[in-house]
Amino acid sequence: MWQSCSPETIKIEREADIVTARQVGRNMSRQLGFGTIMQSRIATSISELARNIFLYAGTGTITIAPIEQNGVIGLQLTAIDAGPGIPDIRKALEDGYSTSGALGAGLPGVRRMMDEFEIHSSPGEGTRVVVVKWNSPIEEGVDRW
Repeated sequence: MWQSCSPETIKIEREADIVTARQVGRNMSRQLGFGTIMQSRIATSISELARNIFLYAGTGTITIAPIEQNGVIGLQLTAIDAGPGIPDIRKALEDGYSTSGALGAGLPGVRRMMDEFEIHSSPGEGTRVVVVKWNSPIEEGVDRW
């Protein structure tokens, strides 16, 4: 099943690209058999990552790729930009922290919604965020918030 899905990379250059990336992620997660709750978490995570690219870097990419590990299907999201970078990653991962006047729920929310979260960033070198959601039937009914 997961072999029938190919990775897709969406350029984030306009606000409409955020919607496109979200739709691609929702469709791919559905094709991979994710339940509706996990589809929503994946789509929301894509929106947050893409919005951060748009707001802070102007342009970048989101790659949405099916993965498999030990027989478990997952979806990996990779957000890359060449923007100004994040000077204090620890602070950026705190609830409520924002340099744009937004709610500051983006990265902390993504970290909570996904199973794996990795971020690399430094001032002047851009940001790379890689997150994974595993399709665990046990977790579908469990709220991790």
